[in-house]
Amino acid sequence: MNVFAELSLIIVIATVIAGVMRVLKQPLIMGHIITGILVGPYFLGIFIHKETVEVFSQLGISILLFIVGLSLSPKIVKEVGKISIITGLSQIVFTTFFGFLIAMVFGYSLISSFYIAIALTFSSTIIILKLLSDKKDIEKLYGRIAIGLLLVQDLVATIVLIVISTISGGDNAGLEILFTALKGLAVWIVFSIVSVKVLPNLSGFFAKSQEYLFLFSIGWGFGMASLFNILGFSVEIGALVAGVTLSISPFAQEISNKLKPLRDFFLIMFFILLGSSVEISNLGSFIVPAIVFSLFVLIGNPLIMIIITGMQGFNKKTSFNAGLTVAQISEFSLILVLLGLKLGHINQQVVSLVTLVGLVTIAVSSYLILYSDRLYTYFAGYLSIFERKKTIKEVESIGVYEIVLFGCNRVGYDFIRAFKKLGSAFLAVDFNPEIVERLKEKRVNVKYGDAEDPDFLEELGLEHSRILISTIPDFETNLFLLKKAKAANRHMIVILISYNLEEAIELYEHQATYVIMPHFIGGQFAAELAKKAHTDNTKLLVEREGHIEYLKERRALGQAHPRWEHH
Repeated sequence: MNVFAELSLIIVIATVIAGVMRVLKQPLIMGHIITGILVGPYFLGIFIHKETVEVFSQLGISILLFIVGLSLSPKIVKEVGKISIITGLSQIVFTTFFGFLIAMVFGYSLISSFYIAIALTFSSTIIILKLLSDKKDIEKLYGRIAIGLLLVQDLVATIVLIVISTISGGDNAGLEILFTALKGLAVWIVFSIVSVKVLPNLSGFFAKSQEYLFLFSIGWGFGMASLFNILGFSVEIGALVAGVTLSISPFAQEISNKLKPLRDFFLIMFFILLGSSVEISNLGSFIVPAIVFSLFVLIGNPLIMIIITGMQGFNKKTSFNAGLTVAQISEFSLILVLLGLKLGHINQQVVSLVTLVGLVTIAVSSYLILYSDRLYTYFAGYLSIFERKKTIKEVESIGVYEIVLFGCNRVGYDFIRAFKKLGSAFLAVDFNPEIVERLKEKRVNVKYGDAEDPDFLEELGLEHSRILISTIPDFETNLFLLKKAKAANRHMIVILISYNLEEAIELYEHQATYVIMPHFIGGQFAAELAKKAHTDNTKLLVEREGHIEYLKERRALGQAHPRWEHH
């Protein structure tokens, strides 16, 4: 079977299994892992070209970390940086200590116990971010704590991998570690300068074409990941840094939304690869340690996190939700034990043990994270002992906008003038980077975004909005916005624009509150002015002077009216 036929068959099987998972209301991640087990050597045995799928899974991990980096603006890092370092390092120390003791009790050697303990310490960035994203909890306080914790873990994991790799090099290991650290510092400084000084000036050029913005994003992410790999770092770290350098861009959210479908496809391959790596032949020899270690990760890790976050002043619900996010081991854990096997530090049984613990904890923790709110109601009464009297209140970082305006040029400008005083309760959205920058200079609450992007609309939380206005002249875009708005909140006032009579009537048929037709409104307004002039022309002269000033202001903004062709 050639590579294409093999991949096609695997994807078809994954689709069928995922369909069954949906019917049973189970996490799709479980379906992908089951697919891997089925196509692996112990069942169907059709998974032959692993190298291709490994490349795909690497792409998925890189895109995931790139998207994570995009969300790590300096504001968020400042907000949760201190908390993440304290929580992350404390969790690593305690989990490693207790994991090491359990491994020694089971009779594993000193070096094997060390590898197992470290492997149990790290949580899966891929699993946590995927599930938090599915729950739309990334912006919640516990979500931000979890992301910060993952960053600390990933940094420590990278250092551990570098140290183990260089220690095997012999006498020059210390110099090699120092040289790698200096390289990392130099690269970080260079890209920080590029992020602050260069990219903001070029981002407008990238964003003018959506196709080019998408291509630039992929090129930047993969290019930096490869560069970091050449310099001796992991591809994952490079992808993360690539995202961080773009996080201050006004188009970070748009880039993130465009890359999500690509991320989801390639990550499916990662989970299938993970499932296919399960060793069933010698399962009996390590099944008991695997169960004990799995319980330690599923119960012990969350408990350690709940205690640490509770001591820092977080309420019991935030601590509980944050604790459940670490109830699995990481892809770094698998990379670590595979490296240990390659260097001869541990045997195949340890690798199989860690792989099985990974599969069990990933499977169970997926349910724990997805149903955390329901679980909290059962455990809330017992969690009070971990909560301090004064707690840090959870403030959602997602804005709630009373009025959302799509399209800020020409007609939209009048709405901005009318609603600007509302401040953060009013949000303007536009697709033109130049308009976005200009409005930001005028201190208007504005976002760069695509009105036809479902992910972007979900980020806005339209269910909390009272009024939606679109001055975008495209009928299909307005119809899409209208349906999304009414689905989110059927009582929402939706005001749209149309230059076509039939299209305006159709928008009304789909429950638009009001449809602006500029030509007709202009005629109505002029008729009212004529009626006033008939009785007193001084009012018309006053209106005239105001209109001249208004037109000059529009001309200064470059808002010339579009020319319409006669048919």
